[in-house]
Amino acid sequence: FCSDSAAFSQCNGGYPPNAWDFWTTNGLVTGGLYNSHIGCRPYTIEPCEHHVNGSRPPCTGEGGDTPKCVAQCETGYTPSYENDKHYGETSYGLPSDEDQIKSEIYKNGPVEGAFTVYEDFPSYKSGVYQHVSGTALGGHAIKILGWGKENGVPYWLCANSWNTDWGDNGYFKILRGSNHCGIESEIVAGIPK
Repeated sequence: FCSDSAAFSQCNGGYPPNAWDFWTTNGLVTGGLYNSHIGCRPYTIEPCEHHVNGSRPPCTGEGGDTPKCVAQCETGYTPSYENDKHYGETSYGLPSDEDQIKSEIYKNGPVEGAFTVYEDFPSYKSGVYQHVSGTALGGHAIKILGWGKENGVPYWLCANSWNTDWGDNGYFKILRGSNHCGIESEIVAGIPK
């Protein structure tokens, strides 16, 4: 989303409920991937490689400047910026309760979760992730879109933002039901208008 607020100046240390509140209060315009020219405001940060070697340049971390907030659509796009906005009816946090999180996903679709990333997470490839070694690197927000069991181990199915060449085609599974790495303690969701 686009905001000049210092609270949203960088990803590092962000607070997901604020982003959801921004959606309900200020609205968000449409937009596609970087350089796609899809929607009012396509994503403005060039893709980079997160923790893997690939065709994109390596990411430089969270220290870069956030692009300026431009409250107008790309040239030639209609409707206007204000008329392109979509709003949330409501946004809310969920209790750290496995059944309530599952119910929310079942009824209203994916939710946003956040968890503590440890040094062994960036090298994830497959299976159900469980932190084994390394120190904490920081917090990370992701999309939780489902759940299941693999070889008897319960998991949340999550979409990461580190491109499709990271992890299991951009997805990962993380242990479900024990608030592993805090995955069940910061769930946020919302209903569109």
